[in-house]
Amino acid sequence: MQNPKFGRRLVSTPDSSIGVPLPVPQPVSLVGNASKRTTFSDLATSGSIAATLANTTNTVKIDEISKLRLICLERMDATAVAKLSPDRLLDQIERLVSDLATEGHLQINRQEQHQLATELVDDMIGLGPLQPLLRDDSINDIMVNGPDHTFVERGGKLVEIPVHFRDWAHLTAVCQRIAASVGRRVDESSPMVDARLKDGSRVNIILPPLSIKGPALSIRKFSKKPMDFSRLVSYGSLTEPIARILEICAHGRLNIIVSGGTGSGKTTMMNAMSRFIDPTERIITVEDVAELQLQQPDLVQLETRPPNIEGAGQVTVRDLVRNALRMRPDRIVVGEVRGAEAFDMLQAMNTGHDGSMSTIHANTTRDALARIENMVEMSNMGLSSQTIRAQIVGAVNIIVQLERHRDGVRRVVQVTEISGIEGGTILLNDIFKFKLLGRSDSGKILGRYEVSRIRPAFYEKLEYFDLITSWGEALDMAAIEFNAFKPAV
Repeated sequence: MQNPKFGRRLVSTPDSSIGVPLPVPQPVSLVGNASKRTTFSDLATSGSIAATLANTTNTVKIDEISKLRLICLERMDATAVAKLSPDRLLDQIERLVSDLATEGHLQINRQEQHQLATELVDDMIGLGPLQPLLRDDSINDIMVNGPDHTFVERGGKLVEIPVHFRDWAHLTAVCQRIAASVGRRVDESSPMVDARLKDGSRVNIILPPLSIKGPALSIRKFSKKPMDFSRLVSYGSLTEPIARILEICAHGRLNIIVSGGTGSGKTTMMNAMSRFIDPTERIITVEDVAELQLQQPDLVQLETRPPNIEGAGQVTVRDLVRNALRMRPDRIVVGEVRGAEAFDMLQAMNTGHDGSMSTIHANTTRDALARIENMVEMSNMGLSSQTIRAQIVGAVNIIVQLERHRDGVRRVVQVTEISGIEGGTILLNDIFKFKLLGRSDSGKILGRYEVSRIRPAFYEKLEYFDLITSWGEALDMAAIEFNAFKPAV
């Protein structure tokens, strides 16, 4: 006997507040077969769903939600799905799930039906099980090690969470969807790729056979709110005097290198400093994967391109830095220097593009200089070490060193000035240096910043931009904080 619920159409009810009936919505065709397209109401009366579910029960021992998922996917019309907004699609799929569950006599409550509908929408137009994690603002990093193991970073700490993919194929499909969204590919012939999501999150993918236990996916999320120094100060990443000094460096068009290990907050620091760049300046950014979030109006973002399937068409960071020099930039911002492009970056800083910035992987500010020197040697320009060091001293003014500490906080641990060269050795002056004092009972790192009052080598540039007084006030404030510091427990 037919359940009267399935015979009803989508009809509206009169709105008593205005006394006018609402228009009757047209049923959306999300399901179909070879002979015709069926609406939700037609599908409910088709009589084939219960039999299909019964057959599934007899042949495969899977739970009821998994069975319902399979039936929904089989009956879905991809053409109709593509025409709907996410909210409308979720509403229609919830109704489809409800109708199929009722006809199949499946014991699935309303909450489970809503969860299944959400998962289906995420699979079709999102990133499947990762979608809720991307919506969670408390998560900074997502790491997927095969279909059964997912880890996230919250508050600087890694934890495993109960998020799973159905199998390798499901995870691989999500990886390929991410790569395709930025015009790249990832498969067995090209099993590694760097990509980005629509919100700017950075993604790295590596597939078997290079990843032995299944596809590995790493996502570095970035805050939806623009990052500024006030937020970094509230997080304990730096103090107000250091924030003021870095603001002066950005205003005064000093060339800055941001150094640190993986996940230490280098990109976040560059985004924060970039907020103090004059909006009238023309900025060119060069990145492997575009992730900087600069807000200036005259901004050109350049992104590298990997080789195609024939091995041709590759565009490197070095190619883009050279091209950027021909685009009349005021500043060039290189997302990360990893190789021979270090030479071109130094050339840009030495040829009138003051205020340029870049990041580098290094453990200390002294190590950062050594790495730059090594990378310049990779350019095969035949320069001596003495010449390379002289170029570095002429190009770079400030190195900001970041570190992720055991308590999960990413901190500025050094702000170092390159003050000159003597006897082939580059002279450094630590304007600020974090001194570790211990840990509190709660596990928080305790420390304070030592401050140097030595006159900087770029004093004339500060004078040119009328920043001498502001520089002195910031150092005075830092000295007062240092002398007044009392460790809290």
